[in-house]
Amino acid sequence: MYMPKLGIMRRRNKVSSRLVSLPLSVSLVTVLLCSPLGRAQSTQNQAPPAQAVPPSANGTQQASPAPQAQPSAPSTQAPAPGTPTPAAPPSPAPSGDSQSQAPSGKDNDTFVFHAEVQEVTLHATVVDEKNHLVTNLTKPDFTVYENDQPQQIRSFRREDFPVAIGIVIDNSGSMREKREKVNKAAVNLVRASNPDDRVFVVNFNDEYYLDQDFTSDIGKLQTALEHVEARGGTALYDAIVASADYLSKATLQRKVIFVVTDGEDDASQESLEQAVQRLQQENGPTVYAIGLLGEEKSRRAKRALEILADRTGGIAFFPPTLDQVDEISRNVAHDIRNQYTISYQPTTPKTVGGFRKIHVDAHARPYKKLTVRTRTGYYPGQERAMR
Repeated sequence: MYMPKLGIMRRRNKVSSRLVSLPLSVSLVTVLLCSPLGRAQSTQNQAPPAQAVPPSANGTQQASPAPQAQPSAPSTQAPAPGTPTPAAPPSPAPSGDSQSQAPSGKDNDTFVFHAEVQEVTLHATVVDEKNHLVTNLTKPDFTVYENDQPQQIRSFRREDFPVAIGIVIDNSGSMREKREKVNKAAVNLVRASNPDDRVFVVNFNDEYYLDQDFTSDIGKLQTALEHVEARGGTALYDAIVASADYLSKATLQRKVIFVVTDGEDDASQESLEQAVQRLQQENGPTVYAIGLLGEEKSRRAKRALEILADRTGGIAFFPPTLDQVDEISRNVAHDIRNQYTISYQPTTPKTVGGFRKIHVDAHARPYKKLTVRTRTGYYPGQERAMR
């Protein structure tokens, strides 16, 4: 669970509610060299010990990468999920990397996606002029533009495929009286979602903590949400970046971050711009945000949540009362389960760097106006480099 620039995703400890946070350059080297494995490997051509790969979205432990031939500083890169062990024959592995994916049915009752090289995949929600979901469109109704150039749609479907979801909840001091209703809403989001979804929980204040790994167990998710230690500041951007990186290791193609906060970021190492760029890597997550800001909160806090959601194809909600959070969470689940999945092969080679702007239009009778909500663009081929 290595985060770009942020070190290690912190976990709860059965003895202590917090783990000691060390700088990346200290914690990784100290832990690895002090362990028996680290001492044994340090005597073999000075090769660094293999780093453990976090469990995938289906809860299975993945194989560790082989040690490098020369020593180097710990990298922010991590192997793509599903990498076969040395004993297994090479085969395409489902992953959330820079290649898009197509469903191949179920494998042991779990949906599996296989890579199709050089494709971009969009997850789009369509609403009419009354903001009602439109779910009966066909492939010819859509036009995709990348950098203002029309693209040929190679695959199109609207099915309720499982999603990897990160529930990211503000645990700062001002959230103390709000957490009970927020937790209920988060659980109801999962209950209203696809039963094959895989969900993890991150609670954050001035730091962020992985309180539950990928699971579909409602009881485990409830327990994780009850780790309320409302104190400290609000490191929203750090928590978003860490969660996006963790989602990139999921085997499910579609990815979502559901974030609830009541204040402006005041403790992150990352900036808003850096968080947005991380979210806009290929196959990045869609962000749904709930801002419990109230009139006394700054406009900048609201604008930040709007940017995080708009750039990724999600929605930012700002309910006037806490009682509306539960209804919003159910609407988010409904939105996620009624998306179109559109794939195309870019006319510009992926070797050409830089941000790619995306726009999608939809026209169909009898609708007067249709609005397509999807991500506004992406950075090609950079998701793998961020790991």
